[in-house]
Amino acid sequence: MEYKIIYSKRKTIAIQITRTCEVVVRAPIGASKKRIEDFVASHSAWIQKHLESQKSRAQRYPEPSREEISRLKARAREILPERVAHYSSIMGVTPTHISINEARTRFGSCSEKGRINFSCRLARYPLEAIDYVVVHELAHLKFLNHSRQFWSFVEEILPDYKTRKGLLK
Repeated sequence: MEYKIIYSKRKTIAIQITRTCEVVVRAPIGASKKRIEDFVASHSAWIQKHLESQKSRAQRYPEPSREEISRLKARAREILPERVAHYSSIMGVTPTHISINEARTRFGSCSEKGRINFSCRLARYPLEAIDYVVVHELAHLKFLNHSRQFWSFVEEILPDYKTRKGLLK
């Protein structure tokens, strides 16, 4: 199995499957090749499972063209403000600003100042998945972490949030 090794100041070995289906092994500086090979071999089933999952996702959601990005942004501008307003009133929170960007690795983010960013790529997914991301980011206006309280709050709003989250994978 082919993989790329990145050495850094870390204590453990980790494996990442990128969106382009590349296997990346992150290892502590000084980790031996043997230790890395053994680690990769012991996680081969996990690697195969996640490679297949990424390949399937890449087929379902190929990288959009510039034209598609423009359409996704327009659709996101139609959908997201309305969904944010709807859930903001239910959750008792108000973002200071909403923006739509072209992020590839995150569907949404929330800053300490209450600014919420959404990726236009979110517009490719069903409304149930979009609502999950909206609620997730709005919940960060109350809890700037992923604590039990955060997840309880999300579940209070969307009892089926786990199913909705699964639609994004």
